[in-house]
Amino acid sequence: MTSSFPEQSRTAWAPAPPPQCPAHARPGATDGLARLFGPEAAEDPMGLYERLRARHGSVAPVLLDGDLPAWLVLGYREILEVAGTPARFSRDSRNWRWFREGRVPPDSPLLPMIAWQPVCLFLDGEERSRLRLAVTDSLERFNRRGIRRHITRFTHQLIDGFAERGEADLAEEFCEHLPMLVLTQLLGMPDEYGPRLVAASRDMVAGTETSVASNAFIVETLTELVRRKRGSHGHDVTSWLIEHSSGLTDEEVWNHLRVILIAANETTVNLLKSTLRMVLTDPRCHASLAGGQMTLPDVVEQVLWSEPPLMTIPGRWAAVATEVGGQKIEAGDMLLLALAAGNHDPAVRPDPSVPLLGNRSHLAFSSGPQECPGQNIGRAIADTGIDTLLARLPDVRLSIPEDQLRWKSGWMTRHLTSLPVAFTAPRSAGSAEPAGPAPALADTERDQGSGPDGGVPPAAEPAVPLSSVVPLPVAARRRRTGWWNSLKAWLRG
Repeated sequence: MTSSFPEQSRTAWAPAPPPQCPAHARPGATDGLARLFGPEAAEDPMGLYERLRARHGSVAPVLLDGDLPAWLVLGYREILEVAGTPARFSRDSRNWRWFREGRVPPDSPLLPMIAWQPVCLFLDGEERSRLRLAVTDSLERFNRRGIRRHITRFTHQLIDGFAERGEADLAEEFCEHLPMLVLTQLLGMPDEYGPRLVAASRDMVAGTETSVASNAFIVETLTELVRRKRGSHGHDVTSWLIEHSSGLTDEEVWNHLRVILIAANETTVNLLKSTLRMVLTDPRCHASLAGGQMTLPDVVEQVLWSEPPLMTIPGRWAAVATEVGGQKIEAGDMLLLALAAGNHDPAVRPDPSVPLLGNRSHLAFSSGPQECPGQNIGRAIADTGIDTLLARLPDVRLSIPEDQLRWKSGWMTRHLTSLPVAFTAPRSAGSAEPAGPAPALADTERDQGSGPDGGVPPAAEPAVPLSSVVPLPVAARRRRTGWWNSLKAWLRG
């Protein structure tokens, strides 16, 4: 497959050989170090990871935007070691030496993802436990059935927007929107917040020149949401964070909402794209699904091993001088966790072609005490969303050769830019079963925030106008059949 990447003029590849001790023999030296914001990383991140592994071992020196040095942890066991020992590797980004020395400019595209915030991702000890408990408890108040009702409803709405054409770009018209639409409901926002937040969150994670402005829009939107929820609680994560016994301040609430929103949306969008691509193009996947050897959740887990939604995450900052993977780490160094490289570490996965059915020991959602508490929401969106789509469009197929698919990479992610498909359009609205209102929920289910609107009162419009709201026309819907039978019939045809 080919790749495309945005122009990043701040950085360039330095071809000179590395010094004997690349990151510390000469502080700030850039000779020969790979740049995670450079063209090589954007075009072929997995290839870069493997070259770094061959050259440096399980921990490699790299450069970030502005030629700021860091360590990239490539080994599976080393990632577990760094993630699981906070006494040596702190989550507090204020420990980073380049912050302390004033070398990170205020407009750095790194800041939205690594600048310290009062959230559990950047804290250690009791304070971290207090905040993480609030997040975990609030996310767990949604039952699985309730979340899947949201997913199914929005999947049908998105498909209604393109079904009559007989063609669509599933990356742009489906994958980019479904997770954020579901998340707006879980957080207590109206549907129309989704499209603008989609664009802002992806821009921020990509580390573009406008990522700081995108972050500011997200913060402003969430600050207004928290203000309104303080006076009008609902059955949603925002209200539950406000009410939690941990006693979160408004700043702590909107900061954690921002983490949930960005992390869940970015990872789930990428997971949807990669899983759909595998279902549509991988002959092994077709054969296994049709033969009953693999289920859709199995496909999702295989994707989490092979193409984790986040390639790399800004992980830890050395609290003390230490050693990992044979590299001497100085106090104040940043360590990035290369989750994709860890999942492909030959030490734990010598043959990447062997399916890993039922094995959830991948690093796609990080590991240890910092493992993503909302990972099952992402799984549910991918599983239920694709299930529903295949039931509605049983003959959906890729409309271009697989080798013409294009990818876009940032320093943390790699994702498909488009996934064009064709399918048989519905014959007519009159022959389909009309869509009706969602069934009423029992009081106990509504109390868990699992209804189609979660019992959430309307929130205010965000301070920045929503200029790219996607219309969601509700067309007549065909009776839903099991995607399993539909897929088998399509494959036999």
